[in-house]
Amino acid sequence: MRIETNERLVKRNRRTAHILFFFSMAILAGGFIIANTQLADPNVSSNNTSLLLALLLPWVILPIGFVSTIASVRMTNLWIRQPRPEAAIQDGLKGVSKKSVLYNYYHFPARHVLVCPQGVFAIITRFQDRRYTVEGEKWREPGGLFNMLFRVFRQDSIRNPFVDAQKAAAHVQSLLGEAAGDVVVQPMVIFADPRASLEVSDPIFPVLYADSKQKPNLTDYLRDLAQSQKKAQFDQKQQKQSKKGASQSTDDADYGLSNEQIAQIASALDPEGVAS
Repeated sequence: MRIETNERLVKRNRRTAHILFFFSMAILAGGFIIANTQLADPNVSSNNTSLLLALLLPWVILPIGFVSTIASVRMTNLWIRQPRPEAAIQDGLKGVSKKSVLYNYYHFPARHVLVCPQGVFAIITRFQDRRYTVEGEKWREPGGLFNMLFRVFRQDSIRNPFVDAQKAAAHVQSLLGEAAGDVVVQPMVIFADPRASLEVSDPIFPVLYADSKQKPNLTDYLRDLAQSQKKAQFDQKQQKQSKKGASQSTDDADYGLSNEQIAQIASALDPEGVAS
């Protein structure tokens, strides 16, 4: 399997996350020290300007520190937090055809795009490690108001991954254009952290673990999909033979996308020249 990762973007965003972390810490610590130093100064009460500055400074610094902290947490979750989605997906693709291609961070909003014999998949990942219930198109997350506020500070609200997955698939479909032919890009949601607890019932799109030790997982899904495609192809050939009365070969190795289709689609998604 060929793997294409936008390493330039990954390194830049990791560096940005580190810079935001130290900036937010410096802003909050500096504002606290300056404000308390001025308030402790006995001359402040006799100096209207110093007193006004001591009172207003925290109200200026705190919002800046809060916004930068939220941005830092968000960037850390997406670009530093372990396990890394691209690595987790790669581990979950062990055994996939060597003709397959995985693109990481080139075709936003599709953060990951997989082209393999089973089809073309626009993959949306989630790093969260809590419990979720999926019924049809609805996602449920336990917890009351306090947990909701806590998720805001942690920047790890799950929202509805199906909405993001649909947008990602539509974008990749538009990128392929005529190269897609009759191939429909399939949305997929993958949890990178094996500690997440999923209760999935009739989801509109696949909701899977990257970790093959968890159920349902990416490895099993692709294997089962390949088997169902082989069976469908075999049944189709059998029907054609029975109608024609011919004794043609029923070899079903040529399931799903052909090597030519994979190559054509991969060429259309070639990251060369894609803005990073």
